[in-house]
Amino acid sequence: MDAKTFWQRARVRSIRDLTADIRLFELEPAQRFIAPAPGGHIDVTVQIDGRPVVRSYSVVGPCNDGVYRIAVKLLPDSRGGSSYMWSLQEGAKLTISEPGNHFELFRGRPDYVLIAGGIGITPIYSMALALSTAGARFRVLYACRDAADLAFADDLRGLPGTNLETFVASEDQRLSIPDAITSLAPDGEMYVCGPIGMLEDARSAWAASERPIERLRFETFGNSGRYPSVSFTVKLPLLERTVEVAKNQTILEALEAAGIEAMYDCRRGECGLCALDILEADGVIDHRDVFFSEDEKAQGHKLCACVSRMAGGSVSVDTGERR
Repeated sequence: MDAKTFWQRARVRSIRDLTADIRLFELEPAQRFIAPAPGGHIDVTVQIDGRPVVRSYSVVGPCNDGVYRIAVKLLPDSRGGSSYMWSLQEGAKLTISEPGNHFELFRGRPDYVLIAGGIGITPIYSMALALSTAGARFRVLYACRDAADLAFADDLRGLPGTNLETFVASEDQRLSIPDAITSLAPDGEMYVCGPIGMLEDARSAWAASERPIERLRFETFGNSGRYPSVSFTVKLPLLERTVEVAKNQTILEALEAAGIEAMYDCRRGECGLCALDILEADGVIDHRDVFFSEDEKAQGHKLCACVSRMAGGSVSVDTGERR
């Protein structure tokens, strides 16, 4: 846990299934409530293999009643956080942080396009609520695999001023990000939350449009990649250490468990503070961050330890720590 962040106990007040694999948790804080801003999140301490690990979840809605709401998707290749959350019953106790925000909604723009992929709808839904209340002009583009996965779609359709379009892959419906950019007013902003492939497509299309880069804002899941999660080995030649990374661990978590210091902040592949120098890679690097450009990823000089991993094999890195 970050010592600078306010942590407190919370009780699971209620649990409700939104879809077959998305569950909404209401968390009642024991001490104080700080209203989250649209796009905000809270950190939750979960137990994985008997050890406490921090996971971040977007807060759903403004939470005007003093209760935090988070939606958790049960992932088949979960690193353990979603499995733990889904094991909880009403009345369970958790440790949570005060709200933070790496995906801030900027007000007063003439036009907005909000794009969500899968569980990425959670911060997008909160932004839509705020924009609807403010009477702003905005569209929500929501992509998922099956129609049954459309969490919050009915709520969004009922919001005043909402123009919702859904794209269901199983029905051969495809979201065109270049078209979404073309329809956006010149001074409008685009917000994207979804898997890494969607974010890479958004960054590429936005660059091609030659619009100001600061008008594109995005957030990723922090665990989605182009390859399945498998165990691999991290070698630290300068420390004469070798660390095994389990399929449900990040490099950062494996280093921490081994008592090896590493810098970090967001744990979401966005800030770059946890970036490590790659000395040698025996296998394919699965870059899951949105910090490095595609050219930088292709060069293979660095990786973000909080999310990126190997698709098997091993990687030698320099943590900056010396014996």
